[in-house]
Amino acid sequence: MSALSDLLAFQKETEALSAIAGRLEWDQETMMPEGAAEQRSEEHAALSSVLHARRIDPRIGDWLEQARGEAQSEAQTAMLRHIRRDYDKTQKVPARLAAEIARVTSVAQGKWAAARAADDFKAFLPWLEQVVSLRQEEGEALADGGDRYDALIDNYEPDMTAAQLGQMFGTMRPRLTALREQVLDRPEPAGLSGSFATDKQMEFTRALAVAFGYDLTRGRLDLSVHPFSSGSGSDVRITTRVSEDDPFNCFYSTIHEVGHACYEQGIDPAYALTPLGHGVSMGVHESQSRIYENQLGRSRAFAGWMFDQMKALFGDIGVADADAFYRAVNRVRKDFIRTESDELQYNLHIMLRFDLERALVSGDLAPADLETAWNDRFKADFGYEVPRASLGCLQDVHWSVGLFGYFPTYSLGNVYAGCLNEALRRDVPDLDAQLAKGDTTAATTWLRSNLQTHGGLYRPEEVVARACGTAPTAEPLIRYIEDKFTALYGL
Repeated sequence: MSALSDLLAFQKETEALSAIAGRLEWDQETMMPEGAAEQRSEEHAALSSVLHARRIDPRIGDWLEQARGEAQSEAQTAMLRHIRRDYDKTQKVPARLAAEIARVTSVAQGKWAAARAADDFKAFLPWLEQVVSLRQEEGEALADGGDRYDALIDNYEPDMTAAQLGQMFGTMRPRLTALREQVLDRPEPAGLSGSFATDKQMEFTRALAVAFGYDLTRGRLDLSVHPFSSGSGSDVRITTRVSEDDPFNCFYSTIHEVGHACYEQGIDPAYALTPLGHGVSMGVHESQSRIYENQLGRSRAFAGWMFDQMKALFGDIGVADADAFYRAVNRVRKDFIRTESDELQYNLHIMLRFDLERALVSGDLAPADLETAWNDRFKADFGYEVPRASLGCLQDVHWSVGLFGYFPTYSLGNVYAGCLNEALRRDVPDLDAQLAKGDTTAATTWLRSNLQTHGGLYRPEEVVARACGTAPTAEPLIRYIEDKFTALYGL
């Protein structure tokens, strides 16, 4: 046995244990009995300790040194790069801290859900304070003298910094804000009306998942408070949620999560249970969910097909024709919830969260002041007041589970999706004719072969650039949004 083969065999077991940890998190969100939360937190902490010990096992350092000249393929070289990066990062985080983060965030997630349901930020505050403190400590350890928020971003988007993101957001914000003001001066299109039974919504949302290429023989579709995707390879699970007076909440949450799931299902099977066997970054991951949901799912062509399907299933849905349905799918209105936001305003939601969590991690904003800071910033950015915490700082699960540095990858994913959409439409000129029939095959096949199959083989910006033929920038996304909403609202 060579050092490389020993290392990869050891890594395969670590990847398998990590997948089990992910399955525990899926279970907690979907099926775990409410009374099991405390025990589950101990299970998370125990498994986290085992994984942490494996990731700092001194044999990894020895194997990495011995395997330097053994890599004989691009994939093996990339695997060593990922293992080295993970090893170096994990060594900086004490085992005690890793276990405590796992334990506290497991409990905090349930506390957040209860506080959100009760609109009670103060009930969640003690747990938020613990999570912020732990992530600050982790960021300090990882940064090694540098910026601790940059160190946390790097957990989700390697090589990205807050300064780079801030510059990108600074380019996007003025144009998006100006367009938003123009659009909101126009009459708001009508939405759907009626009651949309849960069983029929789930029937149609499963059909949508399959239409976008989700393989249900290797996945599941369940309900949760906050939709998410979990897993990789041959076990990739998604969730959605249902509101009987707003079926778009269910349908577009599903399409979004299918984008994540298809990325994982589309990775070369040879990379299963290796460092290359999952998405390379959350920004690239989000590019898949956003292009599935928006550039494909909210396109005029696909919306026309959806209109016919929904009329057949639900009868009268409150809009007269496919054009009115398309306007309803893409209507811009004053609202509070990020996950239900239109494409025009979505990135403004992310910029708010980016600035607030950056301030939390740096210590410039105390957790006790978060609700007030959120409400003040929302009023300044959107022009109206947040009426309750569930529509404000408690609406997202991310901070309860310690995902600081994660939010900006949503907007980065939108930027990548804008670039991919231009390249896709260049290569598949009759795409709209296919989408009008409900056929996404050409689009999803293009994305699978040009991006998804590579998994973690290339660096994040590199894999997008290879698919598009040019380095990613925000301009294609902004141009797409401006063109779409200018036409929709007759500006």
